[in-house]
Amino acid sequence: MTTQPLQEFVPITAPIEALEPEPLIPGQEQQGQLQNQPGQEPLASEQGAFPFGQSDSSPALNIEPMIVAPPPPPPRIPAFAPLETFSPLSPAVNALALAANQNSKAGNIESATTTIERAIRIEPRNATLYYKLALLKLKDSKPRLAEDLAKKAAILANNDTPLKKHSWLLVARAREMQGDLNGGKDARAKADKF
Repeated sequence: MTTQPLQEFVPITAPIEALEPEPLIPGQEQQGQLQNQPGQEPLASEQGAFPFGQSDSSPALNIEPMIVAPPPPPPRIPAFAPLETFSPLSPAVNALALAANQNSKAGNIESATTTIERAIRIEPRNATLYYKLALLKLKDSKPRLAEDLAKKAAILANNDTPLKKHSWLLVARAREMQGDLNGGKDARAKADKF
């Protein structure tokens, strides 16, 4: 196989000619409508179909306004109110939980999170602390972490039914924030059992 060298590119400098309109068929100017060319399919007017209520006798289109229904509203997500009262905590953990609450109210979510994580290192099986950490993650726009922590709180809250219920409600809210409305519905159904 032999190859040929590329030829030099030469730009086209000739002016582009304007397209000439096709000549009208005699009588077309007076009728105000198109006519068939030989070999074309029949026009809609020749088939007896007139769009938008147009009749053969009226050359102007009679377009009626189209009524479009508004989109359905998004599904209503129930309000979420976190649990406010908890079972008593040990003095050291209670002091850390209070400090975390103050930091959270002041808007310092990162410091509150660090404080609760310290409390969890002291009492790693305390469901209340996991619930509080899940709330902080939810406030920090980390719903996936909040969901996981709330599930852990629900598991650890053996006989504390209010905490179990609110943990599942927090799971529902986290799922809804992630766009999983069916998952949120399932979590609310679990919460309703308590």
